[in-house]
Amino acid sequence: MARPDIDIVSWNVNGLRAVATKGFLPWLRARRAAFVGIQEVRATPEDLSPDLARPRGWHTGFTTPVRKGYSGVGFYAKQRPDAVSTSLGEDRFDAEARFQEVRLGALTVVNAYFPNGNGTTLPNGRRSNDRIPYKLDFYRAIEARLAARVAAGERILVMGDFNTAPQPIDLARPRDNTKTSGFTEVERDEIARWLGAGWVDTFRHFHPERAAAYSWWSQRFGVRERNVGWRIDLVLASPGAMPFLRQAAIHAEVLGSDHCPVSVTVDRAILTPSSR
Repeated sequence: MARPDIDIVSWNVNGLRAVATKGFLPWLRARRAAFVGIQEVRATPEDLSPDLARPRGWHTGFTTPVRKGYSGVGFYAKQRPDAVSTSLGEDRFDAEARFQEVRLGALTVVNAYFPNGNGTTLPNGRRSNDRIPYKLDFYRAIEARLAARVAAGERILVMGDFNTAPQPIDLARPRDNTKTSGFTEVERDEIARWLGAGWVDTFRHFHPERAAAYSWWSQRFGVRERNVGWRIDLVLASPGAMPFLRQAAIHAEVLGSDHCPVSVTVDRAILTPSSR
């Protein structure tokens, strides 16, 4: 008998070939999720070994950018998707291969690698924030694409590396980072706009006051060990999906990337269309 609940997982792997040398496939087999969306693949399917590109028992799809070795998203699904879309309809977004929309029965999963707002390196060694307008446009393109379907009550999850910590509780040093991309007011306002439109931050829904729960850490020595991190990997749920949500989690114990996986547990019935 199939278990009633299934797990849906998101992980920025910071290079799929690199994380493959650190136990990705054993983790994938042991995790037993129904769907795993990955970001920052940084490889074409042709670059990947067959067991990584098409593991036995999984349906896979990879979206690769124009710029080689950069960005990219992919998925591993136990169920054959009914449809997959990888275009937002604008070359400036599609060229960076940051978007997949995967339909699994009555559920739509958007797997996205939201841009970082960092731009050029300044004379003081810090990064400019000149990519923030592009980042916000990417957010709005996805939200606009889904708005009518959200209003119609469809079951949708948008997950991935959002590259924004929504609230001060979501990073270790909020006061030091108000001018840093990922925690500027305009970026946090964009997350708030999504939440105001009905989207639900699933982790905060189940853990409203849990502090020191992070999904990304700088690779500087000792930072992860001291848990000086940010929660920037999110799963947002449409109101239509919320009745099926059972739990949300951050898996900080999983190593191999500067990010860790995040997940939601849902009732398997989320995949089945309602009878009318």
